[in-house]
Amino acid sequence: MASRTPRRTAEALLAPALALGATVGLASAPAQAAVWSSCDQWGNTSLNGYTLYNNIWGSGAGSQCVWANSGTNWGVNANHPDTGGIKSYPNAKKVINKPITSLGSLSSGYNVSVPSSGAYNTSYDIWDTDHDYEIMLWVNYNGAVGPLGTSQGDVTLGGHTWTVYKGSNGANAVFSFLRTSDSSSGTVNILSILKWIKDTKHWFGNETIGDVQFGYEITSSSGGLNFTTNNLTVSSS
Repeated sequence: MASRTPRRTAEALLAPALALGATVGLASAPAQAAVWSSCDQWGNTSLNGYTLYNNIWGSGAGSQCVWANSGTNWGVNANHPDTGGIKSYPNAKKVINKPITSLGSLSSGYNVSVPSSGAYNTSYDIWDTDHDYEIMLWVNYNGAVGPLGTSQGDVTLGGHTWTVYKGSNGANAVFSFLRTSDSSSGTVNILSILKWIKDTKHWFGNETIGDVQFGYEITSSSGGLNFTTNNLTVSSS
């Protein structure tokens, strides 16, 4: 399976824009009026406690636009060529900024509509504040995509059964949890997964969890494909 390249959304906003040319403006928001939309490479806004990012970060990208009715209802139209390599990770981010042992709960609910073609994954991307560790939760995926690292077997955690991969991208450790069957809606007990990594596997200590991101890691979407987050909630205590 193809390896993935890390993306750090917050840092990407500071990076120089890639030469995407006029193609960035070709995709369009949906017909209904949205509260916010952007076709800019690093387009972003804050809505209802979530930060939305267009986040076209990979080389060889095509056009992509993000729209949002709220921080929890948003979508993307993307037209990226089938050339391999991740092109973008449009996402919504919720900031947590709490050590694992200080969290009483951390959970999320999702409901998405995704295309049957293209190469992508629908995933949570969870970071510690130092960006030493990246935890990805793939709830569905399609086409020629795959995680970094080697399989650690299957585990049932947080209300789902996952195949776990452990690896590194050279800058940080990456723990990827791939749901063993595709899901378009559900809830995830994220804290139970973090505690399993910390207390059962001892892959990290009492890390401070910075961001919980949720979005679409898109490798190809030729012809223009739509990805819709019908509803997303991230809650913690």
